[in-house]
Amino acid sequence: MRPLVPLALAAAIASLSALAACSMKPPTGPVAGKAYFTQVGCATCHLIGGAGGAVGPDLTLVGFRHSAQWMDRFISNPQAWNPATPMPNKQLSPAAREAIVSYLATLKGQDWGQGARPWDGIADPVERGHKIYTRAGCIACHGASGAGGYPNNNVAGKKIPALANVAETFTKAELVAKIKRGVPHPVKADPAGDDPLVFMPTWGDFLSDAEIDAVAAYLLTLKPAGAVKSDW
Repeated sequence: MRPLVPLALAAAIASLSALAACSMKPPTGPVAGKAYFTQVGCATCHLIGGAGGAVGPDLTLVGFRHSAQWMDRFISNPQAWNPATPMPNKQLSPAAREAIVSYLATLKGQDWGQGARPWDGIADPVERGHKIYTRAGCIACHGASGAGGYPNNNVAGKKIPALANVAETFTKAELVAKIKRGVPHPVKADPAGDDPLVFMPTWGDFLSDAEIDAVAAYLLTLKPAGAVKSDW
């Protein structure tokens, strides 16, 4: 007959076993996510603050303009969301992807530093607005020169609206108001379906009135013919 293990000793053994098991789990959280981000080569294509590549969108504000749900879905299989994206599928483990998303979700402009935004010092309003459009990340959803074409789920046309027609459909005051309040809840194509995963953030929470005015000034230089007012 085996001797009985005292309860206190049994509890200690169970605790040590649990600690050992935990020590074998992959690291998680934003700190681990930042390390994974570098290790798998994301920084080769994406800027954060002043560091990284410029092939893909600037991610310095990605946690402000995208939900963690969308980031997880996109990173898990970029081509499933957007067949035209050049972003490679890194075949990340669920733990690595979760960690990277948790890191990206923290990125809300702090890596530019206090009072050091990339467009600071640009005097011309249109040039300044173009810089904001590019570096704040508008370009990641609306495309270069507002050409559009990027996908969204359960919205009209399944696409994020193009902005190259706004001079035909909005006054500058309307544009400023639209940018400032954003579109946090896009209109569903199917009211009973899922919420659209891509939304326009409330830019008034991050950009100053002068910065928003510059973005509007830039957008008004995009003037294709045959514009139809869009819900963006």
